[in-house]
Amino acid sequence: MSDWKEIYKDKVTTAEKAVRKVRSGRRVFIGSGAAEPQLLVSALAERGTELADTQITHILTLGTAPYTDPRLKDGFRHNALFIGPNVRGAVAEGRADFTPVFLSEVPRLFRRGKLPIDVALIQVSPPDEHGYCSYGVSVDVTKAGAESARYIVAEVNPNMPRTLGDCFIHVSRIHALVPSDESILEAPAGEMDEVAQRIGQHIADLIQDGSTLQLGIGTIPDAVLSCLGDKKDLGIHTEMFSDGVIELVEKGVINGSRKNIHKGKIVASFVIGTRRLYDFIDNNPMCEFHPSEFTNDPFRIAQNDRVVAINSALQVDLTGQVCADSLGSYFYSGIGGQVDFIRGASRSHEGRPIIALPSTAAGGKISRIAPTLTEGAGVVTSRGDVHYVVTEYGIADLHGKTIRERAMALIHIAHPDHRDRLMEEARNRKMVYSDQVAVYGVGDLNRKSFEKRFKTSDGKDVHTRPILPTDEDMTRDLFYGCSENTLYHRFFTKMKSMPHHKLRKFVNIDYVNELALASVVREDEHEMIVAIGRYSITKASNAAEVAFIVRDDWQDLGLGMAMFNQLLKVARKRGIAKFTADVLQDNARMLHIFHKCAPNPIESTLESGIYHLSFSILPGDEIR
Repeated sequence: MSDWKEIYKDKVTTAEKAVRKVRSGRRVFIGSGAAEPQLLVSALAERGTELADTQITHILTLGTAPYTDPRLKDGFRHNALFIGPNVRGAVAEGRADFTPVFLSEVPRLFRRGKLPIDVALIQVSPPDEHGYCSYGVSVDVTKAGAESARYIVAEVNPNMPRTLGDCFIHVSRIHALVPSDESILEAPAGEMDEVAQRIGQHIADLIQDGSTLQLGIGTIPDAVLSCLGDKKDLGIHTEMFSDGVIELVEKGVINGSRKNIHKGKIVASFVIGTRRLYDFIDNNPMCEFHPSEFTNDPFRIAQNDRVVAINSALQVDLTGQVCADSLGSYFYSGIGGQVDFIRGASRSHEGRPIIALPSTAAGGKISRIAPTLTEGAGVVTSRGDVHYVVTEYGIADLHGKTIRERAMALIHIAHPDHRDRLMEEARNRKMVYSDQVAVYGVGDLNRKSFEKRFKTSDGKDVHTRPILPTDEDMTRDLFYGCSENTLYHRFFTKMKSMPHHKLRKFVNIDYVNELALASVVREDEHEMIVAIGRYSITKASNAAEVAFIVRDDWQDLGLGMAMFNQLLKVARKRGIAKFTADVLQDNARMLHIFHKCAPNPIESTLESGIYHLSFSILPGDEIR
């Protein structure tokens, strides 16, 4: 190895000469993503009419795929381990094959000979002073493909960044070296539309300080990253990342300081982006590249705490089954690393596996939340694996939930135009109550301002937000968690039960004439509602009647006052002129809240042991 420079000189050749070693019937691996060796691919395609039954295999590549040209069908047959746009037509027309496989398991197919590799066509950086070339922007399955091949041809390109980690091959292992100065293939970020931005914000709400992120490429991952500027100590352990991480690294938001393994490192197996990204990773000790069997190992992923895995989908059915690789029977992409990271994140302490997708397709005509998956569609993430599903209309937490709860949650993050049809189908299939209806106002971005996060007087975190139709079970728990006295103060009668037909009225609201705010707390992975405040508008007088209930063990912590003030802010913004309330004479807590929070003098009359209270709300009122 000390005389590697002489070895190097002896192996330098042209692309045309290098691919002459490829014989008919051989299996050829092509390097992945942005590292596709363009000169070698072009030279191999030129030999298409000379060859027969040569199998080409790879995951996603960014360049052209001339070997899928119908004119070369006798010379080449492509086997896609992940279907990209450049080979999608060939797979659909039956001129190419598709192998569904977890990305973490692709290297094993090569190494154990289940998918043997005769020739590997790859692209690498120039050798360092010790004769080692870096796989650069794509280590992923390329390392296993090269190490399993009998014959390795490498384009050696000074434009390829020298990445660090388990990502090197010595020139002595390469059989032919082809000098190249082609630009590394790029994929600039697309424009973020409003849908992507809203999805990104919802996902950002799920990301805690100190989380370790798995990201992909596209407008949704970019939108998520754009919403993380106020987070602290984020880490990256992912199969790939793009340009969006650079700004957060420069701001110190991404520093990896709380990772349990590879502390301070960005760990990935490949990148796809622009030259700016390639320059960022070049010889950068912060970035560590490993093969897919390492980065995508669910057990390794789970070693970091708070892993947030963000993956996309094409369709989700009402039970939570996720289709991510096909449009019906039309194969569109592949399994990739989705299940690897969904399972890894689910086993991570405080991990959050997320499936993200726009609510509609085809210009709004098709709902991606569907009663059932389209005939022929494949299940990538099973209903048992799914946790969070996010659209622009909100977050559905499905893990550990019944089919009824899942259907309700998914219907209410679907596009409002499709909710009635989805609910009708759910009723017909006995998935929900026979009287269940869809609520349109859920997920309205304008109501984000209704939310508030605060701490109680004893330091507990509380999230106050508009109540949802999916809160029925938590509202029932609140009812049964209250004393008889608290229930009597709220309902003015002795309440013994809270069946569905009563609960439905409390959680199905129009958010216009009626608003209910729920105060939600989380204990580990368990959420519970500990208080609800609501108002109902009387249109004739433009006044709103207010009522509250706070669970006994959460009283006297400032919760009622915080919720009252939040309702006041919303009411003032909406131009409501007056708040009214009926309060039992012995309900000292509620009387105190009214007198403490009312921005204007209270009118009060006492009749049959009930105070009738009211006060005006003016546009300029200061509200705490």
